[in-house]
Amino acid sequence: MAKFSPLTTERCTLEDFTERHLTQRYLSWLQDFEVIQFSEQRHKQHDIESCRTYMHSFTGTPNYFVAIVAQDSELGHIGNINAYIDENNGVADVGILLGEKRIWGQGYGAEAWEAMCRFLLLTRKLRKVTAGTSSTNVGMRGIMRRTGMIEDGVRKRQLLMNGDEIDVVYAALFRENL
Repeated sequence: MAKFSPLTTERCTLEDFTERHLTQRYLSWLQDFEVIQFSEQRHKQHDIESCRTYMHSFTGTPNYFVAIVAQDSELGHIGNINAYIDENNGVADVGILLGEKRIWGQGYGAEAWEAMCRFLLLTRKLRKVTAGTSSTNVGMRGIMRRTGMIEDGVRKRQLLMNGDEIDVVYAALFRENL
């Protein structure tokens, strides 16, 4: 994993995901269908060791696995962001998991997402950040829109969710649009 210096926003800090984030609370997010309903994690069973393996998969790569920690100590670790870097093309594909349901709908996701995108585009000097989500994921589509991403493609009937064929919507943010 590329070294990640902590980023502070108004209400949270983005920091390297480390052993201290590997908790039963984190694991509970990955076992809660409501939390992972739009994620491909919904097809997997996780335990602390599978989470540790995922964390270590970033070692020695240009990619990032970042914990989102609320500055409100009562909330603590509220989610994660990953970024897969394509250095040859100057692109990062980013994903987010907000596990702490108490913060849903309060803008924490957009705040953390924007900080990560700005880091990738301005500090890492990448030219483009991409993301994709199911067309039914209202929360993620809102984060994309609020942070200035533009929809740049749809993969029709890509996912099966509860027996329904669902589109995947892709969006992008370019450095010059910040």
